[in-house]
Amino acid sequence: MTVEYEWRGDFDNSALNALHADGFGHPVARTDWRERLERHSLGWVCAGEDGSLIGFVNVAWDGGVHAFLLDTVVARHRRAGGIGAALVATAAHEARAAGCEWLHVDFEEHLRPFYFGACGFKETTAGLIAL
Repeated sequence: MTVEYEWRGDFDNSALNALHADGFGHPVARTDWRERLERHSLGWVCAGEDGSLIGFVNVAWDGGVHAFLLDTVVARHRRAGGIGAALVATAAHEARAAGCEWLHVDFEEHLRPFYFGACGFKETTAGLIAL
């Protein structure tokens, strides 16, 4: 089976809601992803296989040189096969092509090996306020 990666790829809101629920372990929401992404994102990457959405990452930005990864998700049944790293690599390539100089990500502790190892992020000092 061949996985295809598409920058600003077409997707169905219900498919992305189902993938998000599967990947993050919550009930399926009714988020209007299309409206959200068109309004707030530089772009996004969809990973598809046999017509099914199996991976996704959102690339938000500040309108300048900073881009931010959000909602990186791979279907549970397709994890550990490099799909997540390929999503991030595609996102980084496209953000660079759009003139961004920095790609930021925050994540839970258990994802350190993925982001620092498989994706090549470097550790930095950052701050966060929980709102």
